[in-house]
Amino acid sequence: MQPNSRKNLHTNISVTAAAIALLIASPVVNSNVANAQTNITNTSPAAAVDKPKVVNQSITEEQVLGAQKAWGEALINISATYEQKGIAAAKDLAGKIIDQAYGYQFGAVLFKPTLTKAPQTFRTTRQGALAYFVGGDPAFPSDTGFALKGWRKVEIRNVGVFISGNTATTMGNVVFTDKSGKVTTVDKTWVFIRDSSGNLRIILHHSSLPYGG
Repeated sequence: MQPNSRKNLHTNISVTAAAIALLIASPVVNSNVANAQTNITNTSPAAAVDKPKVVNQSITEEQVLGAQKAWGEALINISATYEQKGIAAAKDLAGKIIDQAYGYQFGAVLFKPTLTKAPQTFRTTRQGALAYFVGGDPAFPSDTGFALKGWRKVEIRNVGVFISGNTATTMGNVVFTDKSGKVTTVDKTWVFIRDSSGNLRIILHHSSLPYGG
């Protein structure tokens, strides 16, 4: 055998041995990969025994509609209390309702009632809100008590409800019916926030009569 032939044969044997070694090692590598994938699958959340706890602090539409309904019912209750028990009882009830429904404990509330005029158009204080609803406050001489008008029905017609986290904004009409059957419609915007107890409170309340053109 010639020297070059011996050299080529030695080279071919070396290449073949290396290839065989690679083929033998390959299943071991694949087995390791398969084991790693199996381990990942076994530790996925879907295989957990207990479901993860989810905390969602967002206001729901149901809560917003409930807060609006409660506001309307409160207005009717103040009117009824005034007729049955007098102004002192109505004022006491109105104060409690303001404390429950509005956010004056947080600071100023952006409250623009329907029937107010300059320089007392806006009622950013609890005193101003109470005066608007029941009157009788010398500091607000133009207020005659909106909640004392004999209201019997309050219907809320939202055109939109915008909810973002713990804040909700509504816009639409509120239709009031008094004891004589007279109907008054106002344009109204509310902004609610959730307090630390989970209750919705009004921090913005803008109300005005529809533009007559």
